[in-house]
Amino acid sequence: MVVKLHTNMDIRVFIRLHDLITTKKTGTPKQLAQKLEISERSVNYYIAFMRNELKAPIIYDRKLETYLYETDCKLCFVN
Repeated sequence: MVVKLHTNMDIRVFIRLHDLITTKKTGTPKQLAQKLEISERSVNYYIAFMRNELKAPIIYDRKLETYLYETDCKLCFVN
């Protein structure tokens, strides 16, 4: 499946975000925004894009205060 990114989205952010979600080290949305050096609103856009377009099973665990994958998820960002 080929998905076209919005012009203002950065593939490096997706790669870092995927790594943080996989290792359950995103922290709160505010902390995640700081780690990615983007706004909280942008974090929401990236998460929504991954959920809707890439079908990534991302959930937020309030107890652990981190985003995580509800089921195993492998994303490939290169051919």
